[in-house]
Amino acid sequence: METTHKSIEEKSINTLRLLAVDAIQKAKSGHPGMPMGVAPIAYLLYSKIMKHNPANPKWYNRDRFILSGGHGSMLLYGILHLSGYNLSMDELKNFRQWDSLTPGHPEFGKTDGVETTTGPLGQGFTNAIGMAVAQKHLSAIFNKDGFNILDHYLFVEVGDGDLMEGISHEAASFAGHNKLDRVIVFYDDNSITIDGSTSLSNSDDVRKRFEAYNWHVQNVDDVNDLNQLEKAIENAKNEKSKPSIIITKTTIGYGSPNKQGTAGIHGAPLGDEEIVLTKRNLGFPEDKSFYVPDEVYEHFGKVKTSGKAQEEEWLELFENYKNKFPEEADLFIKIINSDFGESWKDKLTKFENYGETMATRKASGVVLNDIVSELPTLFGGSADLTPSNNTDLKGYADFNNETPNGRYVRYGIREHAMAAIMNGIAIYGGIIPYGGTFLVFSDYLRPSIRLAAISEIKTIFVFTHDSIGVGEDGPTHQPIEHFAALRSIPGLIFMRPCDANETSEAWKFAIEHKGSPVAIGLTRQNLKIQDRNILASAEGVSKGAYILKDCETTPELIIMASGSEVDLALQTSKKLETEGIKTNVVSFPSWEIFEMQSEEYKETVLPKSVRKRISIEAGVGQGWERYVGLDGEVISIEKYGASAPQNILFEKYGFTVENVLERAKKILGD
Repeated sequence: METTHKSIEEKSINTLRLLAVDAIQKAKSGHPGMPMGVAPIAYLLYSKIMKHNPANPKWYNRDRFILSGGHGSMLLYGILHLSGYNLSMDELKNFRQWDSLTPGHPEFGKTDGVETTTGPLGQGFTNAIGMAVAQKHLSAIFNKDGFNILDHYLFVEVGDGDLMEGISHEAASFAGHNKLDRVIVFYDDNSITIDGSTSLSNSDDVRKRFEAYNWHVQNVDDVNDLNQLEKAIENAKNEKSKPSIIITKTTIGYGSPNKQGTAGIHGAPLGDEEIVLTKRNLGFPEDKSFYVPDEVYEHFGKVKTSGKAQEEEWLELFENYKNKFPEEADLFIKIINSDFGESWKDKLTKFENYGETMATRKASGVVLNDIVSELPTLFGGSADLTPSNNTDLKGYADFNNETPNGRYVRYGIREHAMAAIMNGIAIYGGIIPYGGTFLVFSDYLRPSIRLAAISEIKTIFVFTHDSIGVGEDGPTHQPIEHFAALRSIPGLIFMRPCDANETSEAWKFAIEHKGSPVAIGLTRQNLKIQDRNILASAEGVSKGAYILKDCETTPELIIMASGSEVDLALQTSKKLETEGIKTNVVSFPSWEIFEMQSEEYKETVLPKSVRKRISIEAGVGQGWERYVGLDGEVISIEKYGASAPQNILFEKYGFTVENVLERAKKILGD
């Protein structure tokens, strides 16, 4: 049925719908259903509700919109284009194509106005919780009476898929517990998933669920009722002690006469015939693609004007803030520019009690507490393993609603949410987030590690209990395949220090490094603190691999190892040297950092002329062949662990001087 436009609002919303339809049809792929259904929310937020400046997408006090259902990316690209962001019509026409600014799912750092990488469901929702944590924490530090320099909201779109994912349960519980009242979520309640009706697999009462999580819950019966929608947003803003969710009834594919309300419109173009019918139904020219009426562009012109005025008002406020609170203003400017100073490096722990033993997880805790005073926005936590991970910051309050300036987060047993919250904190900026759990549980948070790597953001993952050295806890808690699994993530830097001093250097690297996440694997068992008067400096960690013990001539054999196995390499080398066999021992804490080095440096550590090589690591050997070569040996674990004291386990699995000697002599031909 043909309709007429009642208002510029309706014309703008339908323009947004049809931009998505046309872009997806041209790309021959995409998801039109959600953009068509949710367009009124995006329109209202960007045109009237949100505080944002298209001319400066990184304005720090902006409201942020997170499209957690990233498959509906054309909704976001369309509204960014109409609002005047740096996203041209040509880019909309190039949707999902090579080197465009409009990839199939939104990517952080690629397109102005995209706040985080979304697509894997539940991640954007949880990133927004992390952003709210960062805002609450920094607001407690920097806001003063009459000077709320951080005063904005996190608006989030979620769908049925987001709320079914387990991570959403973890994150929603965390947010309600911590009373993150700056989060306002719109639940796109369209009752459709890819398979069909949500009733096929789900019968949750979302209202009761979120009320149980301590959220403020409202219902909007029709997403097209802008007055009802705006009133709900205002109510949410007035709620000062709870995060908010607005359950918004929508129709997937709204406007498509034959496909709206069906699963078929979720993830496929409408097709030429249905597009004609849809444009006719919405009162748009049937023969025009990517059509934006002049009056719609004119209407959205106000967004740029108001956004500029809003930022200028904030800049004036900040100038007055600088005059009244110069030290706080200086620190604020530095941290949002990721300038954390140099003084913390002087506090890095040097462990000189050589020969004594200390677990690297314990050393990590010592380092953290030595540097924390010089890094005011170092912000850590653990997934309910604080005493085991040694991640606590002694003398500093916990972060919660009563002490938002606290610097330690009790994430609870929510590993996946912890990682995605950390990602949100990192994206927000100004804070160095780290979080701990057991290495074996990196499986639980792997999707968020992967997104941190894709997004090239600075999150630090602390993984303790990194081998069969866990001992009696048995195979469920002993990581075997996890070194290889983490190393397989492009962009992630995995580090496994061999003693307390390498642990200190690992933290130095992690804090200085930019452009990707870092994971540090740490032991439960005590390790010998290596004598750096005899051996090379632990500063070699910054190269990824370095000659720890140098025979000072061309070696007959190179023994390389990471973490707890480095001392075994040194013991074996000592035995071989007594038999006149010249060996170098290479400490190899990080493959990824080593691969960043020059070919010249790599040749000094692993000269091509020395083909007799052994690697030792208490995990699967996958990947070590690139370093040991065709003539080398890989000493590894190719089956799961067992429950027994750790010294027994290392013996039974072949991590003994005797076994390494036997393998060494085999390749040396003795």
